[in-house]
Amino acid sequence: MEEKAYTPDEVAQIFQISKHTVYELIKRGELQAFKIGNKMRIEHAELERYKENMKAPTKKPAAEQASPVYHHTVPIRLSGSHDFLVEHFSKQAAGALSLQIQPSYIGSLEGLMLLYRGQSDIAAIHLLDPTSQEYNLPFIHQLFIYESILVMRLAAREQGFIVAKGNPKGIQDFHDLTRKDVHFINRQKGAGTRFLLDSKLSSYGIDPSKIFGYGNEEWNHLSAASYISRGIVDVAFGIQSAAIQLGLDFVPVAKENFDLVFRFTKENKQSLAELIRFLQSDSFKNSLTNLEGYDVSDLGKIIYQTTTSEELIL
Repeated sequence: MEEKAYTPDEVAQIFQISKHTVYELIKRGELQAFKIGNKMRIEHAELERYKENMKAPTKKPAAEQASPVYHHTVPIRLSGSHDFLVEHFSKQAAGALSLQIQPSYIGSLEGLMLLYRGQSDIAAIHLLDPTSQEYNLPFIHQLFIYESILVMRLAAREQGFIVAKGNPKGIQDFHDLTRKDVHFINRQKGAGTRFLLDSKLSSYGIDPSKIFGYGNEEWNHLSAASYISRGIVDVAFGIQSAAIQLGLDFVPVAKENFDLVFRFTKENKQSLAELIRFLQSDSFKNSLTNLEGYDVSDLGKIIYQTTTSEELIL
């Protein structure tokens, strides 16, 4: 028996929210959806997963109310790029530390700007600076002058071409994207993957307007890869783990650094210090499985911190 799939209208009714909000959740990668033709659908299991993630702390009997589910009164806001390891970290840390983490997967650049504006506590980023060809730190140095900042390596990831099983179109390099028989699906502006793609296209002198589908955007790796698995397009540029999850083939192009940026304030410094120690712990590292496409040898390594942040994590 096939699992029921819901329309955005039905999801809006279930959650008592507007249809526009449902589309925003899908756009940000917080709610996974797929398309049948031009119709958007959300599977029942995905609704259950989303409901579990968004559950408020349950009320306990009056005698126990002195010990709430979340011992930290201020939720930690995590913004930036969606990644399966980030998702795993958020769930593991929330349970182990009794900490409420509110993720918003809106892309590396937007996530970093939220952190810069003080509207987030952690940014998950993989931004390539085209001038230096260095990841993340050039942006950190430009934006954060006086703030207490710490940058920690989460993983290195393989980026490349996600293609159908057997790579029927024989896609091997960026010039293949300009072929008339190749249909592409892109990531949104501000995504770290889009930064890398555009940098590569520029270095090879490739005009994006020659790529069929360059203007069609998706907001996370899995959504983009699903277009290939359903035979709608031929290729996406994304991470190897997304290809693996959907049983697709992958042509590696580059290895990138994926980092977490912590911004300390009076309100969050205790929680962030605990999160950093948790990331560096053996218990978290031992919880990691199915790491094909990732290099976690530098997981937990501090690659940059301001002097004002050093004393906060001791």
